[in-house]
Order: sequence, then structure tokens, then C-alpha cells
Amino acid sequence: MQDWKSQFLLIDNEGIMLTLQEVLDRHDAEIWSKSDPENNEFYLRLLLPAIPEPVSKPVQIMPDAESRPEYYDFDLFNRPGQMSELDDVPLSELSFTVFDTETTGLNPSDGDEIISVGAIRIVNGRMLRREVFDQLVDPRRTLSRESIKVHGISPEMLVNQPTIDRVLPAFHDYAKKTVLVAHNAAFDMRFLQIKEENTGVKFVNPVLDTLLLSAFVHPNQDKHSLDEVAKRLGVTIIGRHTALGDSLVTAEVFLKLLPLLAKKGVRTLREAREASQKTFYARLKY
Repeated sequence: MQDWKSQFLLIDNEGIMLTLQEVLDRHDAEIWSKSDPENNEFYLRLLLPAIPEPVSKPVQIMPDAESRPEYYDFDLFNRPGQMSELDDVPLSELSFTVFDTETTGLNPSDGDEIISVGAIRIVNGRMLRREVFDQLVDPRRTLSRESIKVHGISPEMLVNQPTIDRVLPAFHDYAKKTVLVAHNAAFDMRFLQIKEENTGVKFVNPVLDTLLLSAFVHPNQDKHSLDEVAKRLGVTIIGRHTALGDSLVTAEVFLKLLPLLAKKGVRTLREAREASQKTFYARLKY
């Protein structure tokens, strides 16, 4: 059985190689064997965790939906109140909240609103798939056809959903005492920041951006969208352009980046932030 778990499997004929044990770990699953000598039979038992009932029904996403442009109008590195005591803690010992938002558009300063927040925690290097955060949000405004084509969330799905002043406190509690991780994090953090005054919720968590970390690990690559990074690292994309789906992909990407960062001498939160900051300024376009 142990030899079988260590053998590589070809996933979906896409050239993605994972061992059976890696597949089991990814799904928090267990497998064991049982024999019945009397009937000359052999059984395999596969134990999978129960999936909680989703907050929202699955949506069909247009496969050619474009990724967001890179954002640089939120300072990820010089924010007051951050937990500096975590700076010298190894990344392998930290707890993370990997999150994503879906929005009515790309410009929070012009009235665009959050319509979905999804997140998953990483503790001890493992994704806690049974403790996800997945919540639709009533934006109190209309949705454009263009945005619906991207995220697949219709106005009908937002009826009777809580407003942002109720959702952000719950998400803040979910993410407490963790490092926030997002792809193109400045975009999501700007939406959170602009709601601070109305909700009374301020996120002072340290933030890491997988876009910037990817650019640091692979400086010769031009493309660092979530799709491109996931493909480069062998992460299968499921549920793209849903807040929870993108959070799951980003979490797997982040876990793949950690050993690559370590090879480049980046092992602590401070070192990850400094590496990201160098990449941040290198990618600024004037």
C-alpha cells in the first residue's frame, strides 16, 4: 500500500504529476485495505470528509473571462498596526488566511462593491478545507452585465444576503491572528480598506501577495496571473472566478511557492515581505 501511495498519477492527461498520497492529502482523505480470505476478496476503503452545504449554489463561469489588471494603489508594506512580532517567525510556523473577493467592478472609489468573500485557512502547512469562509454579500446596487459574465453571480442570488457591514466583522474574526494571503492582494485590500469607516473593521494583519512572490521566484516569467502561476506550478484550477474557488487555488499556489522561496533564502515573514517589496517596485509602470 505504501509503495502504491508513492507512485505518480497522471491527472486529467494534462501532464500534472501527483502521487496518490499527495492527492489524498489535498482532499484530507484516507485510504486503507481490507481482505476477506474466506471469500478470496480484497477491499479498498476511501474515507473523504463530508462537504458542508454550500452557502451559494455553484455557478457556471465563462472560460475566457479575463484576469484583473495588476493593482498598486494600496500600500502592502507600510501599514500602521501590523503584527511586527511575527516578522522573524518562519513561514512554515505561521497560520494564514488565503482569501479572495468578487466585486461589482474594478473601482471601489467609484462605488463598486464586494459581492462575495471566500477564504480558507492554512495551519501547519495544510489547508483546512472543513473550515472555509464563503459568503455572498448584498451590494445594495445593481450589477453590470460585464461583471456577471466574470463572476457568474446574478442579482437573484444576492437577495436576502447580508450586507457588507455584517460580513466584514465575521471575516475579520475568521482571519484574526493570521497572515492574509491573496493574489493581486492590493485589489482586495483596497476594497476592505475603503469600508473601514462604515463598518468599523480594520484589517491590520500582515499581507502576502502570491503575484509578487511568484514574480520573485520566477523573475524571468512575464505572466503572473493566477491562471498562469497555477499552471506553472501544476495546480489544477477548479471554480475559477468564484471567491472561494480562487481562494482554494491561491492557497495551493502559496503552498507550492513556500519551498521555492526557501531555496532562494526566503524563510521568514520579514524576508517574504522584503522580497515582495523589491518585486513590487520592479513591476511598477510609470
